[in-house]
Amino acid sequence: MFLREKTRTKDGKTHRYWSVVENRRVSGRRVVQRQVLYLGELNDDQRAGWVRTIEAVSGKEPQPRQLALFPDDRESLPIPDCETVRVRLDKIELRHPREWGASWLGLYLWDMLELDAFWRMRLLSSRSGSGVGIDAGRISRCLRSVSWQYQR
Repeated sequence: MFLREKTRTKDGKTHRYWSVVENRRVSGRRVVQRQVLYLGELNDDQRAGWVRTIEAVSGKEPQPRQLALFPDDRESLPIPDCETVRVRLDKIELRHPREWGASWLGLYLWDMLELDAFWRMRLLSSRSGSGVGIDAGRISRCLRSVSWQYQR
């Protein structure tokens, strides 16, 4: 398998489209090429990723390649015309941080302490028998304990 490039010029711009193609031997010595996957337009990083993927799937060892610093078939990249922003890392501070993970920790502790069994004996199960009442109670109790922490 390999990548095949097709170029098309539209509105004065050249577009490069890629597809994955495989060679198949049919009767005798005849070789037929079949398009396996159409990829569309790819940037250089995506193209390199697909080449590595094809090499891994086909079981071939990576072929050594001559790398070009400036490809002949492309124009030079434009230099972005933007202003720079200076960030003073010594002046950065954290204000009003939010706690993440307390509710998950509460649910983890709930499971560790096996509070489901404790509450199942004391609460009536829901009509459908799915135990939705216990799950809702579990979540509300954990969230209540977390919100109490913020109000201190």
